[in-house]
Amino acid sequence: MSAMLKKYHVKLEAEERTHLEAILTKGKASAHSQRHARILLLADTNAPEKGWNDAQIAEALQVCPQTVERLRKLFVDEGFERAMAAKKPERHYPRKLDGSAEARLVAMACGPAPEGRARWTLTLLADGLVELEVVESISYEAVRRTLKKTRLNLGRKSSGSSPRRAVPSS
Repeated sequence: MSAMLKKYHVKLEAEERTHLEAILTKGKASAHSQRHARILLLADTNAPEKGWNDAQIAEALQVCPQTVERLRKLFVDEGFERAMAAKKPERHYPRKLDGSAEARLVAMACGPAPEGRARWTLTLLADGLVELEVVESISYEAVRRTLKKTRLNLGRKSSGSSPRRAVPSS
């Protein structure tokens, strides 16, 4: 499909083109920003080469033609700033553990290990929270992230909650 039959024509202003070229020459921007800058520069119909078509851009930059089309549409519909901004995640996952549930998890992890075990595992802790009806369900990964956030290390002999002091010898 030629550039003239495209529904969305990218027409960069001089300052937008300068900004995109600066992104590429400095090389300090994220890969996302650099990729979008290259696509917009190649798609620009105000450029001397009058803009490449989606297939040419996709082949040159090794991206899908749909990526080029989506970026053209975004630029035309929502503007330069939005086309260069990273997409915000649309999903939001509510936290499984609130403050009191975290405290119960830490207390369980710092307590004695279950019978027949040398120490707690993440799966045992997750199952224990469900058994105690602290949460309806939880993955061992959510337990791991929570313990990491609290800097609790199950592999150490001391939980770190109270440091050991050297006993003075008499």
